Amino acid sequence: MVWVLVGLCLVGFGISSYFTGVAYHWVAPDTRWIPAFCRLGEHTCATIVFTPRARVFGVPNSVLGQLFYATLATVAVAGGLDEPVTRLVLLGVSGVTVLLGAYLTYSLLFVTRVNCVLCFTSHAINLVVFVILLWRP
Repeated sequence: MVWVLVGLCLVGFGISSYFTGVAYHWVAPDTRWIPAFCRLGEHTCATIVFTPRARVFGVPNSVLGQLFYATLATVAVAGGLDEPVTRLVLLGVSGVTVLLGAYLTYSLLFVTRVNCVLCFTSHAINLVVFVILLWRP
């Protein structure tokens, strides 16, 4: 199960990195080297990166996602998930990401009305990560 968790973290880190690149204007939303189904449409998905809901304490959500995924993958590979306190902290942080993801999904569907596949994918990854951490023996 650790390698499933690490795989999810790698995908989540990749999505977060792309959003971070767009948020800081390091990467164009429709960059050709990004597969077409992942590209952020300039007038749809890319616009959500610049909404107030895309930042927590002034930092892009994607940067926090990068930190979360990198930390979780590192701890998982190092065997730190067997440490009860570490696992509890990561479970708490993961729970917060799920709650934030629920709010952001609601916002995507009913406020901005943008069908952002990468956003929905990252929120789904966060939910699966939470379930894995919750049910991990």
